Amino acid sequence: MGGSHTGHRHIGHAHFWERAMLSRRQFMGTAAGTTGAVLASGLWMPGRALADNAAPRPIPGGIQPFGPGTEVFHVFPIAPGVELSTITDFHGAIGGAEVQGTGTATKTDTGATTPLLFDVDMRFIQGVYVGMDGERHRGTFSFI
Repeated sequence: MGGSHTGHRHIGHAHFWERAMLSRRQFMGTAAGTTGAVLASGLWMPGRALADNAAPRPIPGGIQPFGPGTEVFHVFPIAPGVELSTITDFHGAIGGAEVQGTGTATKTDTGATTPLLFDVDMRFIQGVYVGMDGERHRGTFSFI
């Protein structure tokens, strides 16, 4: 059986990182499931996942999705050259993704289907920040 591959892969094998990374389908499924769970739970605003008890200071400016004169959300859309962080005086890692896609809702009683669209801005922020108390803190934050 010269040249056959058994499918068993080791860390040192050239294909290790292909298995270690999420596929696009796995990422989309996980993102959609997480988004649904968060929206259903009412946790759709930026929040602290693991942080000291001091709230971070938000970035200046932001967007007003409900029009002029309404509340400012201290976040900017994901785009090249635009601030990804939602925290001022921050040093650490930031990751963000805008996930767009389609789906289908099926009514369980009739079987009727409805096409759906989604557009999700997801970010994580982890590192050291200066809190509202003026002190340095370490934390992990998420935004969906």
